[in-house]
Amino acid sequence: MTLELYQRVMVNRDLPTENLRQGDVAWLLDTVPDKSGGEDGCVLEIFNMLGESIRVAIVPASAIEPLRADLVPSVREIEDQA
Repeated sequence: MTLELYQRVMVNRDLPTENLRQGDVAWLLDTVPDKSGGEDGCVLEIFNMLGESIRVAIVPASAIEPLRADLVPSVREIEDQA
């Protein structure tokens, strides 16, 4: 699957180490090739519901997918990362 940069994408599984959950929406900023031949990574920017940037995360390319018209957004509280 080829995703275009600077589009909104959805996280398709929980990623506890990045404090991301299935269904979270983010902007795809860049891709990072894996020099060892493994799975490429994707650089995501995550925003809160007010549109404020709250963090950047690198996730496996297989962990994101494009948004679809048959999805409805929801909200959740940000978990403390301390």
